[in-house]
Amino acid sequence: MIDPAIPLIELHRHLDGNVRLETILDLGRQHNLPLPAWDIEGLRPYVQVTGPQPGVMAFIAKFQWQVGVMVDFEAVRRIAYENVEDARRDGIDYIELRFSPWFMAQPHKLDPVGVVEAVLAGIAAGQLNFGVKVNLIGILSRTYGPETATKELEALLSQRARITALDLAGDEANFPAHLFREHFRRARAAGWHITVHAGEIAGPGSIWEAVRGLGAERIGHALSAVEDPILMEYLAEHRIGVESCLTSNVQTSCVSDYPAHPLRKFLKAGIPATLNTDDPGISAIDLPFEYNVAAPKAGLTDTQIRQAQFNAMEVAFLTGEEKQALLKNRTASTLNL
Repeated sequence: MIDPAIPLIELHRHLDGNVRLETILDLGRQHNLPLPAWDIEGLRPYVQVTGPQPGVMAFIAKFQWQVGVMVDFEAVRRIAYENVEDARRDGIDYIELRFSPWFMAQPHKLDPVGVVEAVLAGIAAGQLNFGVKVNLIGILSRTYGPETATKELEALLSQRARITALDLAGDEANFPAHLFREHFRRARAAGWHITVHAGEIAGPGSIWEAVRGLGAERIGHALSAVEDPILMEYLAEHRIGVESCLTSNVQTSCVSDYPAHPLRKFLKAGIPATLNTDDPGISAIDLPFEYNVAAPKAGLTDTQIRQAQFNAMEVAFLTGEEKQALLKNRTASTLNL
């Protein structure tokens, strides 16, 4: 269960994987898009996962209409804004939202620089109206290859002061991290934090490369880390956070079921692992679900769930002062209950 005395934090949520079904229908009607259905229940199986997928890329295919309705910058701004509202509904105090401007731009050939600006505008308005603290993580979509990643990086760097970190996501099997070393060198030089999707479908070597080659301070998923005891010790010793996404990993068939998930092993090893939703618009979940339903199914004790909640504050891309402010605000809210 969620501990009300600790700030509720999400570190791994794709804003382009969290588009409301209602918003897809509304934008589809506005722009005469060829949606596969025109009511919520009819649309649901085309957008949300209704059973285990044969792999990560099959899961990613569910993004078709999540990004397919991003017809212009106003649609992008609206979706970013609604992500902040959704975070407030989840009871989240602080969230790091990540997005791939190239991926979002492609369906309607938008300018990726304009996509970045629209996301920033929506997030700024959402923070003002809903009071949720948000930091943004830019994604390089490895699936397009290193050359396109350079263009995507340039789009993100156009707003470098308003972005907190860089991530690498997409087809891990065919586009290994070493192809993107120069991109991440530039990101570190810009002062950004680094988190990398690694070990989701590739082996421990992918995680080692993310840490040693790209400078990752956190790892998204990191499922294969349990295959390498030395890596497990390294992650714990160097306080490299793991962004665990229980339901997502079951749905992508990266793990067979909740009890098979390695999150318990991460926590027992002293790794600062956390609970996250990944793509809640596709998985049809929210962060409370991951704490209250998925974590117990994965065999976590109440103490371990609390530790995961606390870990999120430890490895969040925030200053010490910002973390103390979050804790102070949460304490004040608890006293007022």
